[in-house]
Amino acid sequence: MRRSELERRAAAAASGSAVTLEMVAREAGVSPSTVSRILNGTARVRDSKVRAVEAAIAKLQFLPNPVARSLAGGKSMSVGVVTQAIDSPFYGVSLAGIEKGLLRAGYSPLFVSGHWREGDERSCVDHLLSRRVEGIILMTSRLPDEELVNLARSVPLVVTGRRVDGDRVYCVDVDSTLGARVATDYLIGQGHRRIAFISGPPDHPDALQRLDGYRAALAAGRIPFRSKLVAAGDYLEAGGQAAINALLDARVEFTAVFAANDQTAYGAMLALHRRGLKVPQDVSVVGFDDLPTSAFIVPPLTTVHRYTDEIGEGAAEAIVDLIERRTPHARVSAPTLAIRESTRPWRD
Repeated sequence: MRRSELERRAAAAASGSAVTLEMVAREAGVSPSTVSRILNGTARVRDSKVRAVEAAIAKLQFLPNPVARSLAGGKSMSVGVVTQAIDSPFYGVSLAGIEKGLLRAGYSPLFVSGHWREGDERSCVDHLLSRRVEGIILMTSRLPDEELVNLARSVPLVVTGRRVDGDRVYCVDVDSTLGARVATDYLIGQGHRRIAFISGPPDHPDALQRLDGYRAALAAGRIPFRSKLVAAGDYLEAGGQAAINALLDARVEFTAVFAANDQTAYGAMLALHRRGLKVPQDVSVVGFDDLPTSAFIVPPLTTVHRYTDEIGEGAAEAIVDLIERRTPHARVSAPTLAIRESTRPWRD
């Protein structure tokens, strides 16, 4: 009886008969150097040779050794990725996209967390530089623009969640101002005039952009901006819950809530429920991010959909382009609104 593929590989490894580059070359009828150059993407050979090598790799189940490739090319073939919270549901989707894009290009990601603190993020960057990474992706960096521009002089840099102008710095993200305006415009179109906004942390660039979008939509709808309708949040569920309680305790009247992200919206909806208010019968709620769980809470959340997987894959594509001295062109689709059951028209 034929052994399984896993059994075959295990037996080959145990007997020391792992497939080598020379064996692939022999099977394909080319030289080992040709196989190596095809694997490294530096070969200028006929398509027929490329197909022969690919067929030999598939037949022999050859697994290139990334360490050997690194030593041969004098490169680490790794990219550092600084996220703020590796357990965040938003960053989780983006990190999966980064991993997918980097592995596809032959690079390995090294993930570290900055915990929303400049000092921690700076330590992360120093650690990654000590590991000789080829480039760094910073997810919503807290570091000053000038520091990021200086860092890019040492290593190619991709930044998400904000705009930074500098050589060897490329920014990949969704327009948060536009997304917030889309959300607020929708509520205005549903007849809401007293729209509360639960903000993100004031020192986050993307949080400020969402406040700008909220204000711009109010201005376009000829609705006065009222500071008492803006409650401070922290992008977490507990912050959304506290913000709603603060608004209700201050007897602020509102018929709708636009939360700066979905986690904030979850906390807001829980607070409304505990205060005896129904969503959407009494208060409509809109979030931002369209996390995978937002379609499955009760009621399902209307939210700004931003293409989080595109952010991750776009960041990976851009850093590889910078490392390999190409001009990046990665773009992310404009935000749209996922309309669900947490909102309804309002009529006074």
